[in-house]
Amino acid sequence: MRLPQSQAAVLETASATEAQTIERLAEETGRKPETVTGAVFDLRDEGLVAVEERTESSVDLTDEGRTYAEEGLPEIRLYRAAVGAGADEEPVQMGRVIGASGLDGPQVNIALSNYARKGYGRIESGEITADPDADPDEDAEAAALSAVAEGEEVTDATVLERLDSRGLVERSERTVRSVTLTDEGVTALMEGIEAAETVDRLTPELLTSGEWRDVEFTEYNVEADAAEYRGGKVHILRQTADRVKDVLVGMGFKEMAGPHADADFWINDCLFMPQDHPARTHWDRFALEVPPIHDLPEALVERVRTAHLEGVGDDGDGYHSPWSEDFARAVALRGHTTSLSMRYLSGHAVGELEPPQRYFSVEKVYRNDTLDPTHLLEFFQIEGWVMAEDLSVRDLMGTFEEFYRQFGITDLRFKPHYNPYTEPSFELFGRHPETGELIEIGNSGMFREEVLRPLGIDCDVMAWGLALERLLMLMYGFEDIRDVHGTLADLELLRETEVIR
Repeated sequence: MRLPQSQAAVLETASATEAQTIERLAEETGRKPETVTGAVFDLRDEGLVAVEERTESSVDLTDEGRTYAEEGLPEIRLYRAAVGAGADEEPVQMGRVIGASGLDGPQVNIALSNYARKGYGRIESGEITADPDADPDEDAEAAALSAVAEGEEVTDATVLERLDSRGLVERSERTVRSVTLTDEGVTALMEGIEAAETVDRLTPELLTSGEWRDVEFTEYNVEADAAEYRGGKVHILRQTADRVKDVLVGMGFKEMAGPHADADFWINDCLFMPQDHPARTHWDRFALEVPPIHDLPEALVERVRTAHLEGVGDDGDGYHSPWSEDFARAVALRGHTTSLSMRYLSGHAVGELEPPQRYFSVEKVYRNDTLDPTHLLEFFQIEGWVMAEDLSVRDLMGTFEEFYRQFGITDLRFKPHYNPYTEPSFELFGRHPETGELIEIGNSGMFREEVLRPLGIDCDVMAWGLALERLLMLMYGFEDIRDVHGTLADLELLRETEVIR
């Protein structure tokens, strides 16, 4: 019998009494596993070998998983530090506990997102408590992590799924094929095998020499195993952000840009946010220990200070609360991109603007929120404003209806709301396509005189801040934004989600 060289080698190496895996046959024949796999399938089709298949599962630690197996899960380290600081008896400042835990960078967010979930305690208003009855030694995820590190089997599928979603383990399955000679294969060997030289690819040399006419080509086997390669792609959140930009540009808007870390003056003071507002406390904003910003327009600083202390216009009354220029110049991570709006409306960014004007931005903001399915410590905000004469809330509502219609979202709800910087104000809600619940998707209103007058604007300005991640939830039906964005993102979900055009 005349066979291609790879098939002849496999047939001569296989046994009728002992099943051999593809890997072993590859090692003994000195050929690649994929070459041997193709040869085995061809021999099976000829009835010369029998192939038995079984699936093997394996679980391995990722680099992050190995780190936590050695040092402990971040939430456990946070709990132990909290107990050490006395948080099992009374609330303790979170910064103090985080410092004692030795956590830094992304580990802090990971610890905070899992701390309450596991019942180790609560985190509220910048303070942390620890449940004295919690027992980190009984943590199922930590135990499973140690078991994987020791090469032991983890039987709890739920715990294993959680470790996988956290990116601490990699689970894989592979098909193991075992090969044995059939009676026909034994007979063929006894009668004699002739190895024919075959070529597995067409090369430039074969074409130019003309030898391709005389060689025998190996058959292409579409059932042979092959390595799985996954190319990179643009994150679905970034794809949605780009589409948002296209829609707003199509509606006549120009894009704004500016610093992520800025003076509190631009972030809050220009918005007529009192300096003793709860959102401006040390624990609710991410203050940075860097030198203050001195490059502020002095005349504008004075007008804003006056608005806070005395109000604007004959009926203005101000806040009757202290106002510190040092606090206004202090640097923090922006809690909203309205800091960009203040820079542009004041003329500080691109010069004085004459109405009508339309501007937007889609950029990241930072807030010390409690992590849950709809809140993260950092997220993307769709900022926008229109400056023109005789604007009204109806114009603002109509803008939203047109914008969201571009994404197939028509079921919007509007709810009156209070903002220090807009009047009237309202929140936007959209209906989740899977749960049917109304979720908040943005905040908006008409800028108050106390905001516009110091900026030197004497016409109407309607403005909004919309959540890009909430738009994503309405478009795709995601129920937990942490699956899409952040340290616990579900990579498989991101790979498999079909992009909506």
